[in-house]
Amino acid sequence: MNTISETKMIDDLPKMMAEMGLAAKQAARQLAAASAERKHAALIAMVEALWKNRAAILKANALDMTAAKQAGISGSFLDRLELNKERIQGMCDGIRAIADLPDPVGSIIAEWDRPNGLHIERVRTPLGVIGVIFESRPNVTADAGALCLKAGNAVILRGGSDSYHSSNAIHVCLEKGLEAANLPKQAIQIVPTTDRAAVGEMLKGLGGTIDVIVPRGGKGLVGRVQAEARVPVFAHLEGLCHLYIDKSADLDMAVSISVNAKMRRTGICGSAETLLMDRAISDSHLIPVLEALDKAGCEIRATDEVCALFGKAVVAKDTDWSTEYLAPIISVKLVDGIDGAIGHINQWSSSHTEAVIAEDASVVERFFNEIDSAILLHNASTQFADGGEFGMGGEIGIATGKMHARGPVGVEQLTSFKYRVRGNGQVRA
Repeated sequence: MNTISETKMIDDLPKMMAEMGLAAKQAARQLAAASAERKHAALIAMVEALWKNRAAILKANALDMTAAKQAGISGSFLDRLELNKERIQGMCDGIRAIADLPDPVGSIIAEWDRPNGLHIERVRTPLGVIGVIFESRPNVTADAGALCLKAGNAVILRGGSDSYHSSNAIHVCLEKGLEAANLPKQAIQIVPTTDRAAVGEMLKGLGGTIDVIVPRGGKGLVGRVQAEARVPVFAHLEGLCHLYIDKSADLDMAVSISVNAKMRRTGICGSAETLLMDRAISDSHLIPVLEALDKAGCEIRATDEVCALFGKAVVAKDTDWSTEYLAPIISVKLVDGIDGAIGHINQWSSSHTEAVIAEDASVVERFFNEIDSAILLHNASTQFADGGEFGMGGEIGIATGKMHARGPVGVEQLTSFKYRVRGNGQVRA
């Protein structure tokens, strides 16, 4: 139920959101000219505020967790929502890592000279104002705020009602960091209401003040954003991640990576949802891999062929190959080598992340060349599909589109570029 103050804001929601957009646009102009030192100081002050106020953040998170449990929310959802001291420390570590990255704004991407004497530079610039719409992960508040600031962008955050208290408690700490560095508080704003109409206003672009929308959440949210947004979107709809075990794979490696790729955290978009195995090693590799998954608590849905070999598996339906479980469930199929794996992945993949376990270099080369997902891994878990693991300090999300940003969206992906052309009196004939 909305509070009285929230109800008042909902009554004036279009006006309130428009004002937030204008304030963000003004703040973005200031951030674009802010020095690397001031942005670094703000990020470090945010870290200090987060850790100093960790008790208040955990208290706010307890309110959200209680409400979620009373609503009968799933275990994977609760895992995404829950905060503890270790996760707050993780947020702090992530912001520190972002702070220590080179400042992208103003960096020269490329430069060259023309025969007429013109010197041309392609230079990174901020995107402007970024709208981030997310659901249950309150840590997105810190990640998105820090990444956008580092790249010189203002950001408007709209968290889900499930993480409302947690996100707002984190946002208070981000504001303290901005104030400490004498940067405008409007550089990182959070929508102060749970009214879903706020999402609609952001998707309209707030009168042209939002330059990019980034959704972080389930298929319903992302699908709505992609369908309704009037501004560019960085997003992935689903994480239908595949793991292929080739006949040249080391057995121990195949077992350990399979369990980690599926079971480390089942509710993240980099969790493997389909396991493909070369039919040539079904006698040697299939049972050890599936037994390890079963022992770890994973339900196995498989083809008739696999079920005949592993009695604990249940027969997969056609929909299983297109389902992002986000749960301890995996679909399993035997294929005819790398050709079969590539064919299956190209048919069912959401272009997010795929991994191959193989010692045959020619197999790996074909996997990398003939599959066009945003992230491809060799002999490593799909759970590495994460900006922090890529050395980006963090990510604002994973993008599976092919325009501008693809894969983990980190600091550099939150910039555009402009050309600086220097001459000495040239005129065009």
